[in-house]
Amino acid sequence: MTTIEITGSVLQEQFGRAVGRRLSAGTAELPYHVTERLRAARVQALAQRKAEATAPSVVANGHAGAVSLGRFGLWQQIGTVLPLVALVSGLVLINSVMNERRASEVAEVDAALLTDDLPPSAYADPGFVQFLKSGR
Repeated sequence: MTTIEITGSVLQEQFGRAVGRRLSAGTAELPYHVTERLRAARVQALAQRKAEATAPSVVANGHAGAVSLGRFGLWQQIGTVLPLVALVSGLVLINSVMNERRASEVAEVDAALLTDDLPPSAYADPGFVQFLKSGR
């Protein structure tokens, strides 16, 4: 939960308690059958609120929906962090594989240069490039 959500939740809780106190203050002069109906309604409201607090709910995020499992914040955090860990580890793996390929390609070129009949200085000679372009 963010600070704004916590603050909003606290404000809602305080408002609900204030309304409950105000309603309870006027019940002394009501008849018995009315107070009994109010008590039953309060019990139902509390039971429904407890059921809502533990039941899974669907939270809309833009165009996608995500299931919120009430108090299972740890699982939500794991579910959020796990794809990021998989992405980073995949990128590290790809980087290491690409580095190995580059190293093996450079090693092949070096081996070809060292085992060739021409000395390596001949490849740097501008006349050699002209020789290759002439097609002889």
